[in-house]
Amino acid sequence: MSTLSGTDRTRIRRLPERAGTDLAALHEILDTGRICHLGVIVDGSPRVIPTGYGRDGDTLYLHGSTGATSLRATSEICVTVTHLDGLVLARSVFHHSMNYRSAVIYGLPRLVTSPEEKLAGLRAIVENLTPGRWDVARGPTRKELAATALLALSLSEASVKTRSGPPSDDEEDYALDVWAGEVPISQSIGTPVPDARLRPGVTYPTLR
Repeated sequence: MSTLSGTDRTRIRRLPERAGTDLAALHEILDTGRICHLGVIVDGSPRVIPTGYGRDGDTLYLHGSTGATSLRATSEICVTVTHLDGLVLARSVFHHSMNYRSAVIYGLPRLVTSPEEKLAGLRAIVENLTPGRWDVARGPTRKELAATALLALSLSEASVKTRSGPPSDDEEDYALDVWAGEVPISQSIGTPVPDARLRPGVTYPTLR
């Protein structure tokens, strides 16, 4: 599968020219993000939870405490990931916008019970959040694994929508003396702050 699904839920109705069709675009958005928003129905009410995630092939993994009601989903869920790449300032308020890359995934999650898949899914999450840490930090104990719930969600039903570039003003507004353009926004990793109880001589491993 190299193209995104084309279901009624994933069809982009407003500004369809911004829709992505390539599965690689979905992978890029997921692999460069660190936080997703998990939408579930709990006791008949909607709930949206920010959480870490990881991708392994065409499966998205989400984790949390076994006591979390949001991870006991028995119905379909929705997961979103968004990158804000910039503010778009137009000459009119109406045409202000944002440059972004976003993904929406729908599906019925599967509770992971296999110990092998559970470790692989947790590794995907750790490596997505902090690349390289799985191989240097202590792995989970049997007790920690038992206290951790892991959901697997197929990427078979997903949509991608992006915007880039300058504002699109009404033709008559280009004569206005109002600044217009793009204000880029980016995230960067700051200077690490060592834990107060770090053993002497232990150095910080650079994240990939």
